[in-house]
Amino acid sequence: MQAHDFERTIGDLAATLGDPTRRGIYVTARESADPVTAGRIAEAFGIHPNVARHHLDRLVDEGYLQVSQRRPESTGAGRPAKGYEATDKEISISYPARRYDLLAELLVRVVERLDAERAPQVAEEIGLEYGRELAAEVGSPAEEDGAAEALEAVARAMVGVGFDMAADEEKGTLLTVHCPFGSAAAEHPEVVCRLDQGIVRGLLEAVADRGATARLTPSHDPDGTCVTEV
Repeated sequence: MQAHDFERTIGDLAATLGDPTRRGIYVTARESADPVTAGRIAEAFGIHPNVARHHLDRLVDEGYLQVSQRRPESTGAGRPAKGYEATDKEISISYPARRYDLLAELLVRVVERLDAERAPQVAEEIGLEYGRELAAEVGSPAEEDGAAEALEAVARAMVGVGFDMAADEEKGTLLTVHCPFGSAAAEHPEVVCRLDQGIVRGLLEAVADRGATARLTPSHDPDGTCVTEV
């Protein structure tokens, strides 16, 4: 990839997918077997249908989604709702992915060198602060929502920042099959995984009881699944 093409691609990604809610909507549409509608997205993300429609149309304008010719799931009587589905547009860029991996590795070394003994605690404190900031961006679910809705809300928020996470409502766990921290997580789990754990804790404060805790059990297999017990 030429330098100017690379810069333009990064600019497109930042402009369109830089918003965590929009990233989550894109992932939801990409993973859905059926076309998604503005109503379905609004319900899933706790936003107004007009806001959902804005995000969907923006993703269409930038080529990440397209208006589907397939009929969405039944939405009741009346005119069928417009459905959206993912296009084949490629969004993975191998070069910056490697650089982000290197950046995470070097930042872990900096933290450990500054205070090796407190590194895990500092990492979790930083993650907690970021989780609170993220919760403020994506908003909180309704007060009447229960534990299952809280887990789903946390998983959606984490998907929006690059984690491939899903909620297991029966077991009260969050399952992560892709960590954006890459090899740094495998080589420094005592620091990176505490950062991850802190982010989840920060989100839980907004969507569940403030006393809720998160305990992460990392997978040492790069293709394995990390489990966060809530």
